[in-house]
Amino acid sequence: MTTLILLRHGRSTANTAGVLAGRSAGVELDETGRAQAEKVVERLAGIPIAEIVTSPMTRCRQTVEPLTIARELVPTVEEELSEVDYGEWTGGSLKALAKEPLWKVVQAHPSAAVFPGGEGLAGMQARAVAAVRAHGARIAETHGPSAVWLACSHGDVIKSVLADALATHLDNFQRIMVDTCSVSVVHYTDTRPFVARVNDLGGDLAGIVPPKPRRRRSTKRSSDAVVGGST
Repeated sequence: MTTLILLRHGRSTANTAGVLAGRSAGVELDETGRAQAEKVVERLAGIPIAEIVTSPMTRCRQTVEPLTIARELVPTVEEELSEVDYGEWTGGSLKALAKEPLWKVVQAHPSAAVFPGGEGLAGMQARAVAAVRAHGARIAETHGPSAVWLACSHGDVIKSVLADALATHLDNFQRIMVDTCSVSVVHYTDTRPFVARVNDLGGDLAGIVPPKPRRRRSTKRSSDAVVGGST
């Protein structure tokens, strides 16, 4: 049921300043981030992208802009793919926040972490996964089950979606790395997802496009894993 390309936004001014941007206004891509965004167009050349969905944050919209122009697509803005609402932690120095008691919970037991005046990481995962599933179903209905689409979001949000796809508890999601402007890929089927790429920063991505069904009657992608691994 569609192939999802998860794209983290490019490097932002907050990334270089060492602050937790969260939903702060005015956080944009820096020079490196803009170059990363331009590179995405080249990396995804030849890959048919049915739709582009993005977090409403400026840094995400700036990241997909070169791709939307190149593909002549109008991005869909999805509030549920927005950055974590870090509440009172928003805009804080990462070095200072690391000294807070809650920091250890975020690192070791994130499913129990709720940011003061903000949301919990478990709630964030629930909304993000629900949004991805809903868009995937809609895109499959509109463009077919072999459709490829892209969602641009944030590090913790993407890590939580990948944790769900890997069927691993949210408490393990800190083990997943998602660098700026990295690509992760998930193939969704009726019964389970297949994680094809995680934190991919370069190289050929042509292999993520699913093969066309061999039989004309076949309209759904198989949920069975290949014994021994894909060939």
